Amino acid sequence: MDERQLRILRELGELGSVSAVAEALHVTPSAISQQLRLLQRSIPVPLTERAGRRVVLTEAGQALARAAIEVETALARARHTVTDFAEQPDGDVSLAAFHSAGSTFFPLLLRGLAGPGNPRLSFADQDVAQDRFPALTRDHDLVLAHRLDHALPWPRTITAETLLREPLDVALPADHPLASRAVLFPRDVADQPWITVHDGFPLLSSIEAVASVAGRRLDIVHRINEFTVAAEVVAAGGGLALMPRWTARAHPDLVLRPLGDVHALRHIDVLHRPERTARRAVRTVLAELRRAAAEIQGRDTAVR
Repeated sequence: MDERQLRILRELGELGSVSAVAEALHVTPSAISQQLRLLQRSIPVPLTERAGRRVVLTEAGQALARAAIEVETALARARHTVTDFAEQPDGDVSLAAFHSAGSTFFPLLLRGLAGPGNPRLSFADQDVAQDRFPALTRDHDLVLAHRLDHALPWPRTITAETLLREPLDVALPADHPLASRAVLFPRDVADQPWITVHDGFPLLSSIEAVASVAGRRLDIVHRINEFTVAAEVVAAGGGLALMPRWTARAHPDLVLRPLGDVHALRHIDVLHRPERTARRAVRTVLAELRRAAAEIQGRDTAVR
């Protein structure tokens, strides 16, 4: 039995005929009769009987019709509960992000959504390979992920929205001989030691593009995913690195220079399962992420 069949049985008991039930529910009498037959198959005793030309409820049918009222009441209460939950403005929202996005977006979200009546935020840092970001949407309402501009799109099973398209610049010590140049080309930096990320992480293909354009293999001496750690190594003379222009934390002893002849650009995307945005609180955080992205891009974006 299902909710619709119980509703029909209840209406039959109140209205007294199949045709009246069909009119009330805006369906054909044959459709009502078919649902009654399906319901009867799951019940071991007769639910209806003929009374002249009319179909009426037996005692068992009347008992089940009374129970149907309780079922409809419980289902209505459940629907209202779900609706209230979905429209709750201050519900819990979980957000995962890779490190540099978290350090940039998390504080802006906390400040932008401070105070009563706003969603309650739960943050998690997730430094994973690019192909593992979609799986994080199982455990988090929203996921900040990154991929290079020319990389394959995210799976269609999730919803993805680009918040930023961020240039990747060459980071080098402020006193490095190349720091005086406005733009650096692969041939300028190909003979330098390099710091890059581990295999499977998006920035690695940009490093490979530098080597391809320069026509020589780069000397990769360090594998460091965390930009704040890489910045310290660069500042100490450990090599050059590619760093995001807007979301890497500024370092007093480093400068960033644009990279010419290589398309070095990464997307910062927000991923989520489509059903997550049925909740008002999640939609509120999404809107705040967009506002934060506009603020990040609107800051002084001059190369440091």
